[in-house]
Amino acid sequence: MTVEDVSDYLRVPVGTLYRWRTTGYGPAGKRIGKHLRYRSEDVVAWVSEQGGA
Repeated sequence: MTVEDVSDYLRVPVGTLYRWRTTGYGPAGKRIGKHLRYRSEDVVAWVSEQGGA
């Protein structure tokens, strides 16, 4: 998933995702070249850990 995809899914601004990443919060993301990508399984698992649906 792209940063924009995760932003839409979580309904948070893209900037929030980058801020979370620098503080160690939020779903795990990986750099692939110059791009930040998220695995959908990791995003869904993170939401579940937060008490989300």
